[in-house]
Amino acid sequence: MSRNVRCGLIQAASPITDPAVPIAEVRDASIAAHIPFIEEAGRRGVQILGLQEVFNGPYFCPSQDAHWYDLAEPVPGPTTEAMAAYARKHQMAMVVPVYEREQAGVYYNTAAVIDADGSYLGKYRKNHIPHTSGFWEKYFFKPGNLGYPVFKTRYATIGVYICYDRHFPEGARLLGLNGAEIVFNPSATVAGLSQYLWKLEQPAHAVANGYFMACSNRVGIEAPWNIGRFYGSSYFVDPRGNFLATASEDRDELITADLDLDMIEDVRRVWQFYRDRRPETYTPMAEQLP
Repeated sequence: MSRNVRCGLIQAASPITDPAVPIAEVRDASIAAHIPFIEEAGRRGVQILGLQEVFNGPYFCPSQDAHWYDLAEPVPGPTTEAMAAYARKHQMAMVVPVYEREQAGVYYNTAAVIDADGSYLGKYRKNHIPHTSGFWEKYFFKPGNLGYPVFKTRYATIGVYICYDRHFPEGARLLGLNGAEIVFNPSATVAGLSQYLWKLEQPAHAVANGYFMACSNRVGIEAPWNIGRFYGSSYFVDPRGNFLATASEDRDELITADLDLDMIEDVRRVWQFYRDRRPETYTPMAEQLP
């Protein structure tokens, strides 16, 4: 009997990006924009739903404005608890990326994982933090310190790899070694330098590791920063590198795909990358450069 799992991804524009608007209003508007799509996912029978990077606010990293620190909250906390109610309602596991406050002045780019009964399974903290024009993330986020965990939901074992992480194959491999069957990659990425990589890197991770990837990206242009157009194009890709569903480039949207997890076994019996690894030869990769 095949293990088919119906998964969904939501891509959406941030309704309010003005730093003059109170943070609570910004957060509430962003969450409200997602609720109709979450409900639609429930009606479509989605079993695991992924939201976009820092889904409950704009992508504020083009600034270096301490105002946005106030968007951070504990994980678990108010937003994850609100999403847990929808998870219970629809018997739907969820990947919920938010801005996390661990303690005063210590913030992470985090994704909580909630199971289909609304229980909190744990969180992933983004490990690779960019710091370049338009993406001043080190101002806002501390590098993750939880490694590369996987989460056994009711329907599948999943991992999370957030946005810039996707440029690093090392963590993608560790997620596979840890048992991930589906890796969710919530992102906020704009047209330009790296757009051609969007449909190269994640399929490569899927093929190299023999798992499915679920890749989400927001849409629209966010003032006042105007660093470029978030081009959507969220998608699912299978362990052979085939695209199963792809969203538009310019509108709020829910996409779904049925993932046959038995394909993982079939693919790995052909491509024995896990058997043929030589970890004893990789030590120099992990050594610190002078």
